[in-house]
Amino acid sequence: MSAMLEMVQPGIGSTVQDRGRAGHRHHGLPLSGWLDGPLAQAANALLGNDLNAAVLELRGVGTVLRVASGPVRIALAGRITATRLGPDGGRSALPAWQTATLQEGEQLQLGTADSGCAYLAVSGGMALAPAFGSRASYWRAGLSGVLGRPFQPGDRLPCGGADANDPREWRCRSPWDSGTGPVRVMPGPQDDHFTADALASFFAQDWQATPAQDRMGLRLQGEALAHNSPQAADIVSDGVTPGAIQVPANGQPIVLLADGQTVGGYPKIATVITADLPRLAHLRPGTRLRFAAVTAEQAHAALREQKARWQQWLAGREAFLPPGHLDAAALYGSNLISGMLATHPGEDTP
Repeated sequence: MSAMLEMVQPGIGSTVQDRGRAGHRHHGLPLSGWLDGPLAQAANALLGNDLNAAVLELRGVGTVLRVASGPVRIALAGRITATRLGPDGGRSALPAWQTATLQEGEQLQLGTADSGCAYLAVSGGMALAPAFGSRASYWRAGLSGVLGRPFQPGDRLPCGGADANDPREWRCRSPWDSGTGPVRVMPGPQDDHFTADALASFFAQDWQATPAQDRMGLRLQGEALAHNSPQAADIVSDGVTPGAIQVPANGQPIVLLADGQTVGGYPKIATVITADLPRLAHLRPGTRLRFAAVTAEQAHAALREQKARWQQWLAGREAFLPPGHLDAAALYGSNLISGMLATHPGEDTP
């Protein structure tokens, strides 16, 4: 069963994302895909979707969707709230970390992603036509089939329809937490382009996230890092990846994110490990962070630990019936009559 969502109000920074388009960097295409993979997959898991189904990544405020054909079951993951608007003008709050089924004609007004990034998953996933093996929006390339531009009012988003015969919704009572503490990195590959004092300062100081950030990268501000020489501030362009921390001549680090370019000519002092990459999606302007160095073995262990915690979180998924639905199984399982008396016609019952 198919359904359709209509973009009533695009809002700011909302894009369709999935795992991204790996294997096309030699074409100059970045990985793209969601900024916080475990959080996006949590939204899909609540619905029972394929974990890699395309979702709506929410980075700003003001997005409003309407169910053009339905019903559609949705799930929100992250620090975000939403309001359900009925055709009759009725309003009700839809919290995150549980599913809800929207009927045809209803609207969903999404609030602010308080931590800077949240996800909306829909039953069956966003079914836009893929390009280069992915449905991830990448506006800079204007890829056809995945709305290679910012959303506009009236854009249609095909998706799977909800099972109208199953009234159950699903929830997890606790939110997924991507972790706290220093952001872990592996030094290099061009850490030898910096003075010993600069390397020590990189790990010793707090860095502040600046407003200069988007899906391509994040500029940090702090005590400038000195290169060994003016010439050391540039290298022959080589491959870069999400999590690479470049340091140009001004000494202020730039952390590359999902839409980061495929090559760069600034020396890279360190690279954020995979397990901590999702945390970069939530560094709103003014947020402070610190880096800590780890080995490759520790980076692999951190990723295994993250996956184990995520599976433990998923084990808390449970079904529930929304208000207004009768729990027939619970009703039939209750002992409503403590006993019975057999009588014959014409006999008085005591």
